[in-house]
Amino acid sequence: MTSERSGKPGRLGVGVIGAGKVGAVLGAALRAAGHAVVGVSAVSEASRDRAELLLPQVPILEIPDIVERAELVLLAVPDDALQPLVAGLAAVDAWQAGQLVAHTSGRFGVGVLAPARAAGAIPLAIHPAMTFTGHSLDLARLPDSSFGVTADVAMLPIAQALVVEMGAEPVPIAEADRALYHAALAHGANHLATLVAQSAELLGSIGVEHPERMLGPLLRAALENALSSGENALTGPVVRGDAGTVRAHVDALQESSAEVLDAYRAMAGITAARAVERGKLTIAQLSRIQAALAAHDDDSVEE
Repeated sequence: MTSERSGKPGRLGVGVIGAGKVGAVLGAALRAAGHAVVGVSAVSEASRDRAELLLPQVPILEIPDIVERAELVLLAVPDDALQPLVAGLAAVDAWQAGQLVAHTSGRFGVGVLAPARAAGAIPLAIHPAMTFTGHSLDLARLPDSSFGVTADVAMLPIAQALVVEMGAEPVPIAEADRALYHAALAHGANHLATLVAQSAELLGSIGVEHPERMLGPLLRAALENALSSGENALTGPVVRGDAGTVRAHVDALQESSAEVLDAYRAMAGITAARAVERGKLTIAQLSRIQAALAAHDDDSVEE
């Protein structure tokens, strides 16, 4: 294993496989922490541009060459590509004993790195719980973020230390809990983006020129309140039991967007049920809300 250390004790030669939005940013963060990035893989023009921007003067190399040079291999590839990549490198005896191998997938723990472990490498899972743009502004966001980390008990401090060096907070996640952990993050972040897009489209359809300006302060406040106070921060017609307003929403969405109506019904129904569980809504109010949400259900059925 050849490496290009920075000269500081405990510094590693890091190889980044995948100069996507995540890999290039984390490589830059590790470099800023004093580690030496010895190589990066970049296939597309966009990834090459990203590597040049965030990892200037780092050579763009073939994957086997990166693994040969690196003491820490950072695998920042799509989930479905991870297992074939690890197995393929094992098949050509690329992994090295004592080498740290860390992937950034939220879905997987260290089990997916079994072929590397069999060769004597040390498997780590370090998943950043944040979205990435692939630009330098992501580096400023890392100190406010958390990483879901999974590793063998003896190796967990190594994974935690790498995350701390990048300025983020490591949160241990059990191997068996990785899929549920990732589902929780995807449900919140990905579906939030969809909800915002739907709301913006509705506003745009009625002539609001800059829906983001209208939604921004409202959604930022709602998010902050929800994070700080949980469901105690919930407001709106559902939690007030205002079935008439809910029915008006359903009527309007029936005319405007079947897609948004489906989403509104699903989320409003779940919100109402949770409000009952928490004593914020009575059973009678829940029934009226459910009846309002069910309006127009039979409209598509021919008489």
